[in-house]
Amino acid sequence: MSNVGSVTPRIIVGITGASGIIYGIRALEMLGELNVERHLVISRAAHITLAHESDYTRKQLDSLAEQVHPIGNVGASIASGSFRTLGMLIAPCSMRTLAEIATGLSSTLLTRAADVILKERRRLVLMPRETPLHAVHLRNMLTVTELGGIIHPPVPAFYTKPGTIDDIVDHSVARALDAFGLDVPSLPRWGDDIAATGAGVSDVA
Repeated sequence: MSNVGSVTPRIIVGITGASGIIYGIRALEMLGELNVERHLVISRAAHITLAHESDYTRKQLDSLAEQVHPIGNVGASIASGSFRTLGMLIAPCSMRTLAEIATGLSSTLLTRAADVILKERRRLVLMPRETPLHAVHLRNMLTVTELGGIIHPPVPAFYTKPGTIDDIVDHSVARALDAFGLDVPSLPRWGDDIAATGAGVSDVA
């Protein structure tokens, strides 16, 4: 799954119009700290979400990646299986994007890139942001899982005792990057940084 030789590790980051654009922003920032080459593709709806949920300008968001690919450029490098990457993270992932991936449709570069990742048996991680979920959402998640993708909702972990929203976001994104075998040094880990005392274990079941 990793690149060979001295090739710089790369990850494709897709950002869609679902609520939670901060997850995509933090993923790009964390990947930069890990010296992972970032290839960014943003849906048109995501630019609307950016204006509503963030103080980032489009230019500032673009600056977080080594290369930004226009959503309509289906001839981009990331649309080819010969372009080696560690995989693709879609954060956040809209239900429309999930549906296109599950059904093999590729109406944009974003979903084409995801389809390529699946066919090349690389790691595809989706951070869906929707609630409640109806049956079609759940079926599409199951289908993507059966195809080899990973459904990784940004579910807060409260054992870390987060003090801010940033703490919650960072933990969710760092756990998603775990799926690529990337170690975020600041990620608190149960049993390592946080003592597993066994308190309350008998109540889990």
